[in-house]
Amino acid sequence: MYLENLVQDEIYVPSEMKSLKELTDIDSRRGLENVIISNGKIVNVVSNSYGHIPNEIFFKKAEQMLIDSELHYHKQTINRSDRSFITDFIIDDENQFSVKNDNDLILPMLRFKNSYDGSEKTSGHFGFYRKVCSNGLHVSTTEVEFSIKHRKNNSHLIMPGIKNLFKKFLDNEFYTIVHQFEQMKEVKIIDTKEFVKDILEKTKLFRYECSDKNQDPSKKSRDVIQILNSESILLNEPPNLWLGYNAFNAVLHNQIKKSFSQQEKFDKALFDHIYELV
Repeated sequence: MYLENLVQDEIYVPSEMKSLKELTDIDSRRGLENVIISNGKIVNVVSNSYGHIPNEIFFKKAEQMLIDSELHYHKQTINRSDRSFITDFIIDDENQFSVKNDNDLILPMLRFKNSYDGSEKTSGHFGFYRKVCSNGLHVSTTEVEFSIKHRKNNSHLIMPGIKNLFKKFLDNEFYTIVHQFEQMKEVKIIDTKEFVKDILEKTKLFRYECSDKNQDPSKKSRDVIQILNSESILLNEPPNLWLGYNAFNAVLHNQIKKSFSQQEKFDKALFDHIYELV
């Protein structure tokens, strides 16, 4: 299966940790002895105990886990201003579902995050990839556990075997959450504007109205409604909660400037509030 529209940013940018004293010839206070330099820019000030983990070590070890487990995958990489980075591994095997529509394909996904500015915890978790909108869905709670041993000017990363973790995710969450997706698809949305307004009041993701003086839908609200209606036509089915969740998700991940972790938090909140309507 070929997946289109996967982002392929360069994530292996030059990075290093350097002493502030060495750079400035000025003493720094305790706890702020070093800087992290990413692609020629200072992006963080850290202590002597900080262990810098270059993307080359973290993401390549993560990918080696999948290679060793003989899992077939497609890869997406995102670089935000040489500060925070993700790699999504979209697993292409027999564990794929269509949500009551052969054109609406869901695949298991592994997301790994790293940052040089401290905005993201070095982490990994399972999720889902939806082919129609080229979006990751982050409603899963299964984390990938690994250990990082910090040594001065060095960090040693110990990754687990992924095969058993992947099987555990499939057994415990994948089929359960896909079933919830299917339940959401069964509930039709009668008034898309009222649906969008209701979910925004609950999640506070952004404002529904343009302003206090203009009660018309804001641009982002109109975008959610437009995506919902467009997917309804594309998949030849009436608007429903599943399409509503994905319309919000598309705007969240493509238009709203939040950290990866904040986006994932809102993703789960959107899912929970919309699933309550089932």
